[in-house]
Order: sequence, then structure tokens, then C-alpha cells
Amino acid sequence: MIQADKDVLDLAKVKAKTLVEAAPWIRKFHGKVVVIKFGGNAMIDEALQRAFAEDVAFLQLVGIKPVVVHGGGPQISAGLADAGIESRFVDGLRVTSAEAIGVIRNVLRTQIGEPLQQMIVAAGGNAAVYSGETENLFRAAVSRADLGLVGEVVAVNTEVILEALENKVIPVISTVAPDAQGQILNVNADLAASSLAVALNAEKLVVLTDVTGLYSNWPNLDSLISEINVSELEELLPNLEEGMIPKMQACLQAVQGGVPKAHIIDGRIQHSVLLEIFTTAGIGTLVTPR
Repeated sequence: MIQADKDVLDLAKVKAKTLVEAAPWIRKFHGKVVVIKFGGNAMIDEALQRAFAEDVAFLQLVGIKPVVVHGGGPQISAGLADAGIESRFVDGLRVTSAEAIGVIRNVLRTQIGEPLQQMIVAAGGNAAVYSGETENLFRAAVSRADLGLVGEVVAVNTEVILEALENKVIPVISTVAPDAQGQILNVNADLAASSLAVALNAEKLVVLTDVTGLYSNWPNLDSLISEINVSELEELLPNLEEGMIPKMQACLQAVQGGVPKAHIIDGRIQHSVLLEIFTTAGIGTLVTPR
């Protein structure tokens, strides 16, 4: 009984120490916008989904303004396969046909956006589902002819998101968006999150992925980079693994656009968002202006 009481006390001390360490970060980011790109294993593992939802709800609780942007690679591939449509990629970007875009749009909303919004609400947050189509949140343009109906964000209407944040609503945003003629395009979620972070003058861009961080010489695990500046990243970018290129481009563009810091973090770790924002050491790879 005495040992059990001691164990409870020791656990309580750890929790208290954690709260004390978090306090200055809560003060620093109170009232600030943090854009989070939700992806990787965190999207397909239910325990990680719930941990992410709890993290986002907690950010809102302590006065931070989270904005969640999501893609849906594994779910989209499965949805396309069910529809008899082959998935092809070039430079880490999905080739999107006219028959695929409707499937993609539906999968993003019904299989990812809506369930995630419900999890955030269950965790005590207030959230709503959006897409690049919502009140012309994103305007896109075809980025490369060889990718088909794939676009890049060329304009952001921040009004709809700022209104949501003012009303204490966490936007959960999927990245399909119309072009100037109204054609819906598939937009890479990493790059869309970056564009939104710049437009919102966000304090941070946080990108969840399935690796510990950025490696200068993958798969050499000793080459993990904890911090890198813009010029160093520009030099390294052409030599990165294909799947990592859009994520690091997103971080690069965000910081070049005025976002003070961008982070690549391991979404396979439960509560990785809180570990990054509320601990001194942080996790993953930090991208800075200089």
C-alpha cells in the first residue's frame, strides 16, 4: 500500500513538472495561430487519431488557435482502388484524372475530415469541416500538365478561417480547390498548409509525417537534422527522398513567406504535437529563416 501511494505521488510529481514546463510555452503561443498538417500513420491508426484530436482540443483550451489541414493518401489510394482507378505518383505527387477527382473529394470529407472533427469534439474541442471549396477558401491553378487535375494554391481567402477562429472553432480542412473556371483540383496538403500558414500570419507550421524528422543521408539514422535554415534546406532539397520533397518544400515556403518556424515531426508518436509545442527540447526537425 505504501509503495502504491509512492508510485501515485511520483506520477503526480511528473505531471506537475510537465505542466510547469509547458506554462511559458502556453503564454508564448496564447492567441497565436498554429497550422498543423495532419498526415502519415496518425491518419490510419485510431489511437494516434484520438491522441491528435486530444492535442488539438487542448491547444484550443489553453487559448492557442489551431488550424488543421489534411490530405489522405492511404484512404484515397484505397478509395480509388475500390473504384477501379490506378494510383500513380510523380515526384511524390498524385496524378489525378477527371474520374479520380470526385472520389478524392468524397474520401477526404467522409473518411477523414468528418471523423476527425467528431474526435476533436469528443475530446472537448469545437471544430468544423471545411475544404478549399468553402467560400473560396483556396483558389488553385494546374501546377503541372503531367499530373492532370493537380493544382497549387494561388490565392487564399482567410476571412472564412479567421471568422471560425474568432468564434472558437477549429477548422478541419481538406485540400481540394477550384480553379478560375470552377474545375476542382487535387491540391497537395503539405503545400496547401504552407500557403494557409503564410496567409494567416501563423506562428508555426507543424507537419506530421512517418519519420523522426529530416535526414541528410537517408536511411542513415545518424544523419537526423534537428534544425536547419532556409539556405541549408534549399541546398539539400534536390537530393531528398521523393516523398519528403513536398513536406520540406512546404516548410521552406512557409518560412520564406514569413512564418517564424516550421516543423517536421513524427506523427507515429502519441501527442507529438504537444511534445513539439510545449517542451523545451521539442521533437523532429525545425526549419528557421537563418
